[in-house]
Amino acid sequence: MKVLLATQKPFAAKAVEGIVSILTEAGHEVVKLEKYAEQADLVKAVADVEAMIIRSDKVTEEVMAAAPKLKIVVRAGAGFDNVDLAAATAKGIVVMNTPGQNSNAVAELALGLMIFMARTHFTPATGSELQGKRLGVQAYGNVGRLVGQKAKALGMEICALDPFLTDEQIIAGGATPVHSVEELYASSDYLSIHIPALPSTIGSIGYDLITKMPKGATLVNTARKEVIDEEGLRKALEEREDLKYVADVMPDNYDKLTKNFGYRVFATPKKMGAQTAEANVNAGLAAARQIVDFFATGNRKFQVNK
Repeated sequence: MKVLLATQKPFAAKAVEGIVSILTEAGHEVVKLEKYAEQADLVKAVADVEAMIIRSDKVTEEVMAAAPKLKIVVRAGAGFDNVDLAAATAKGIVVMNTPGQNSNAVAELALGLMIFMARTHFTPATGSELQGKRLGVQAYGNVGRLVGQKAKALGMEICALDPFLTDEQIIAGGATPVHSVEELYASSDYLSIHIPALPSTIGSIGYDLITKMPKGATLVNTARKEVIDEEGLRKALEEREDLKYVADVMPDNYDKLTKNFGYRVFATPKKMGAQTAEANVNAGLAAARQIVDFFATGNRKFQVNK
């Protein structure tokens, strides 16, 4: 089978070497499209491929229409909102992610961003400590649990909301369960977001929720920028001079936010959650192994468009 490694933001050299090795040893041909300039380059590259490994690359209906042989797309990472799942399902294309491979990298970043904001961007100003503060985790999956565990080691109290988990599962993961998003925000000195960007979650975090947070609270977003109602965020920060917002997904109104709110707002220049050497390699190799297993045995364990 011909496998396209399509990465506008390329994997580390070590990851590419491992991906190619895994696939070629299983008898597959690998072609690479790295650092491409236009979406049209991706459309042209898929004409004769049976499988794709991507990162944040956009696999649209147009891309799939140009790939008549395509059977599987694996997103090297947890999020998969850059793939048109409905179009894939209609064409019988399997879409997978690689859950858990980037989780530690994202969790460490979330804690790092909390410390960065608590210490006022590491300026000489007097900061605060995380110990003794209450951390709310919105979605207690692979990343959320790691954030909770690491924060607990720093002396934080952890509460979590996840509609897909029972109270017993949340407790076993080291957190106190809460039963509404309003309760979660109202009781969290720090709130770490880990929900996906879905029709039900896009724009779901705005003025009403943010202003429920306690005095001096910090909202931390290492999920997707689309889940934030940016106008609601701006209004909340304007009315509540004690609130802070930090993200590795830069909001569209970031320049206005930093101009108006200074050190109370920070976003990394690019999405940084999975940007570690370890996560880069882990996710890439997992993607390659899943493709090999899919063609060898039909395994669809990590399929997301069921």
